Amino acid sequence: MATERIPLFPLEAVLFPEQTLPLHIFEPRYRLMTRRCLERHAPFGVVLTKAKEIAGVGCTARIAEVIKKYEDGRSDILTIGEKIFKIERTIDEQAYLEAEVSFLTDDPQGLGESALQQLRDLYLLCHEALYGQAGPPHEGAPGSSFAYHVASELPLELPFRQSLLEERSEAARQQRLIVLLTEWLPQLKHRDRVRKKAAGNGRGVH
Repeated sequence: MATERIPLFPLEAVLFPEQTLPLHIFEPRYRLMTRRCLERHAPFGVVLTKAKEIAGVGCTARIAEVIKKYEDGRSDILTIGEKIFKIERTIDEQAYLEAEVSFLTDDPQGLGESALQQLRDLYLLCHEALYGQAGPPHEGAPGSSFAYHVASELPLELPFRQSLLEERSEAARQQRLIVLLTEWLPQLKHRDRVRKKAAGNGRGVH
């Protein structure tokens, strides 16, 4: 299997393809890494880290824009997720971590139309309950993952997000989201009712 060597940026975050991720770059090693990526027009890999351990699967990020440069060398950048990879081995030769990675293929076939519509409805209702407005529509490239779009727009827990990233079947991702959001939506609606009632009478509900 062909591999590619890329720099890694371990974060307490899970990035999905086509998702935007703003980053504040302040550590010298990551200033160097992002500068080299810009010079080479090359991506780096975002991988979930917890307790100094990194996940075995991540997503490449390409720098779309340098939003701001600070006099002390820090910068704010906007990145976009591209391709999902598996770490074959890590390489500790630079100031920042690198890895030999293989890129993973996906089964893009989603659920049938009725189940897909159920997921669309759940997504919009959950987003409305959380943020007071409908979620952004899925405008990705043909064949891109609707499940990843939903997961990008909702504040799902990191272990669940990571499990979606590692799942290679779009239908399986969509089904797992239907199960999760079906359970989550009543809780969000209850919280929304409590919040509105508290705002109306000036005190919380116990």
